[in-house]
Amino acid sequence: MEILLQLIASGVAVGMIYAAIAFGYQLTFATSKTLNFGQGEALALGALFGLTLVPFVGYWLMIPLVLVFGFTLGAVVERLGVRPAVKIKSEYGWIMATIALGIIFKNVAENVWGRDDLKFPSPLPETALQIGGVRILPMELLIVAGALLMMLAVEIFNRKSIWGKAVVATSNDIDAAGLMGINTQKVITLSYSISAMTAAFAGVLVAPVTLTGATMGSVLALKAFAVAIIGGLESGLGVIVGGLILGVAETLTGFYISTGYKDVPGLILLLVVLSIRPVGLFGKAVIKKV
Repeated sequence: MEILLQLIASGVAVGMIYAAIAFGYQLTFATSKTLNFGQGEALALGALFGLTLVPFVGYWLMIPLVLVFGFTLGAVVERLGVRPAVKIKSEYGWIMATIALGIIFKNVAENVWGRDDLKFPSPLPETALQIGGVRILPMELLIVAGALLMMLAVEIFNRKSIWGKAVVATSNDIDAAGLMGINTQKVITLSYSISAMTAAFAGVLVAPVTLTGATMGSVLALKAFAVAIIGGLESGLGVIVGGLILGVAETLTGFYISTGYKDVPGLILLLVVLSIRPVGLFGKAVIKKV
């Protein structure tokens, strides 16, 4: 039982990273029905940028600077990759554009920081804590708390601020929001900025428990996309539940079966959800009138 609880605790930490990245997918899809397929590179650049800053300002002061960096990066992606495609009503142009920008960002990271993985210093002790028979790294607790606080902060922003309410209105009906005087283009840019900011923040959360490099976000972003599909691309609760399901399933499979098969349960679940409920576990089916 202790081993099972240990595996679940580790899976929750992994799952919350997936959820944080998937939350970024959910933000952009809700406002523009587009996705940033360079989320993994935003995560890696955030971690590498943070690694550069840590020796000068420390881990905690580095975080707001990384948030600003991620926010700016998201605006660049929307302006260069998404807006031109949406403007000409291209259904697939934004897909290739965001993938292309992701490749460019990865190449930039490799040339600036090198191809070798780097060690990110942990701000917390690396000795595991004993909680009810379960050994948990302090950094794993920070990952869970940080991801939840980040998503809660975005939710409060959406509910309480004028710009946040504009994001919600645009998500509900972009045409109606535009008729009400909301600058929907700026709202879409804002959603991309917040999306990349969450990815960059996830990067500095996960970096101390893994190695930091230009390719560190590729697999994480792919799994986060699966989480977004499983939970529902328009559901914040769905990405959290989907992340927890996938994270726990991976750790249990890796221990009880084989690490070589730890990715299989998530893919099977993805296929099952797509075949039974394509909008995701918490998604809402919408009937469009044509």
